[in-house]
Amino acid sequence: MGIRNLILVIYTVECAQFVAHEIGRGEQDVHVLGFPGCYDNAYAIRLMLAMGRHPNVGAVLAVGLGCEYTQPERIAEAIRASGRPADAFFIQDAGGTQKSIQRGKESIQSLKAQADKVARRAPMVAKDLVIGCECGGSDGTSGLAGNPVVGRYFDRLVEAGGTAVFEETVEQIGLRNILVERGANTQASAELAAAYDKAESYCRSVRQWSASPGNFAGGLTTIEEKSLGAFAKSGTQPIQGVIKVAQEPPHAGLWLMDSVPDPHFMQFGYTNPNDSEGIMDLISAGCHIVLFVTGRGSVIGSPVAPLIKITGNAETFRRMEDDMDFDASPVLTGEQSLEACADALHQRVVEVASGSPSKPEAMGHREYFIPYKHQSIPSLQAGCHA
Repeated sequence: MGIRNLILVIYTVECAQFVAHEIGRGEQDVHVLGFPGCYDNAYAIRLMLAMGRHPNVGAVLAVGLGCEYTQPERIAEAIRASGRPADAFFIQDAGGTQKSIQRGKESIQSLKAQADKVARRAPMVAKDLVIGCECGGSDGTSGLAGNPVVGRYFDRLVEAGGTAVFEETVEQIGLRNILVERGANTQASAELAAAYDKAESYCRSVRQWSASPGNFAGGLTTIEEKSLGAFAKSGTQPIQGVIKVAQEPPHAGLWLMDSVPDPHFMQFGYTNPNDSEGIMDLISAGCHIVLFVTGRGSVIGSPVAPLIKITGNAETFRRMEDDMDFDASPVLTGEQSLEACADALHQRVVEVASGSPSKPEAMGHREYFIPYKHQSIPSLQAGCHA
């Protein structure tokens, strides 16, 4: 079950991105994303397939130029196998830019009609939701208010039988023992230890830690301090294990996502080159909604799954109220308890899940980013090669 019924246009190479965006331009509930690369990248293919088969997506149009490695028809085949209508074509075959845009818009209308015919409304409760959380533009209030409020909400979601996913293992540096102790069982603890060790090795390999001038300007002093604040969004529930990008949680509960490239590709593809990529990773796990905690403020949104932006900084909320959905700063001033603030966040999630647009969604923000990156999932087959 999903909370939206969107049409997704996927382009398979950078050369097709203009046409894909023109196809989506002016079309209600049509989102666009794609991969710029012209070579076989299993990570990108898995991610695009996961987006096309997301609960919030009702149909897919795949568009390619015609000479790239990744074949749009193969993507369409995989989408159809999931029970969704799908279409695909090459721009070269369609006759160029204008003819392809017209061909695509006609396809969109047909896919909408098919998706509406197939879809049916069904009741959903908290246990049916998968919610992700990402941090970005952190400051001192992120770890003191924004992330703790999300953590308390995550506790409630898991207690209700729902699924919560958090990521950013490179923002858990210094917390190995704390992280491993949260494992729900021996296997989960071993997975958490391995994910941490890979993240630390990655940071050493690229000689870069996940702390920025903006973090320091916001009052943070060390990566360990930032890590403690970032980890607060996980709440207190046992962590069931580790999933990778485009991998759905095997069952309900709290899960950590590992988005770090494989060790032999560590110099090729940053773990999270920007916030949009981290948000995309969470959506690829099937998250219906992503919570985005930002102390210093942000103006991004996301395709496929609504983004709810949260800040613990009262000044940021006042200055950027058009972009920020939720103010967690009353926890810092003592005007509101952590419990009460988590109640209010829960209500906002329910509203968005019920159809009310988040602020980024209402403004049309649909930023996305699929990088050149390599990360394997041994038990899965990409299934979409030429």
